[in-house]
Amino acid sequence: MNGPDETDAAANAAMERYARGENDAFGELYDLLQPRLYGYLLGKARVASVAEDLVQQTFFNMHRARGRFTQGADVMPWAFAIARRLFIDHARKAGREVRADDALATEPAGTSPDQPDAIAMAREAELQATAALRLLPDMHREVFEMTHLAGLSHAAVAEALGTTVAAVKMRAFYGARYLRALLGGGTGAGKGGKR
Repeated sequence: MNGPDETDAAANAAMERYARGENDAFGELYDLLQPRLYGYLLGKARVASVAEDLVQQTFFNMHRARGRFTQGADVMPWAFAIARRLFIDHARKAGREVRADDALATEPAGTSPDQPDAIAMAREAELQATAALRLLPDMHREVFEMTHLAGLSHAAVAEALGTTVAAVKMRAFYGARYLRALLGGGTGAGKGGKR
């Protein structure tokens, strides 16, 4: 299996070919980006059908803008910036409400239907983690989702968010600190408060 760096390099090469007009490169690009975009958007939207729609819209926007893609640029931050903007637009239109039954729609990872206690405990832990994540300041939550849920590097997150790597690292640090405190596993924000 390819690591993130190999996947990123392959996606960059596929996007360059696609931007030059090689339409058959789209399939490769889709296969490389779709799982990460879907994971990121599912983590944000919490509803599979919404995440799927936003992934499709992301690829549609990428297709429309492919002629303007800068040769030699990384495609991953560009794709995630598009996906992020689409999610923000969707959330504004939808009022950003998520029903509890949507969060429970899928079986937690590592469980099977014949383990009802394990499923219940995993769902409870997932709901607690989701609730804690929603309590994070937006800038910390965004970095956490992009690095931990989507697997982007700090540099790719910085590019997607239009900030510096140092700012991303700081937000990741304070985000993890807040999450530990919210989940009962460490100290709070400390003397500095929210950053």
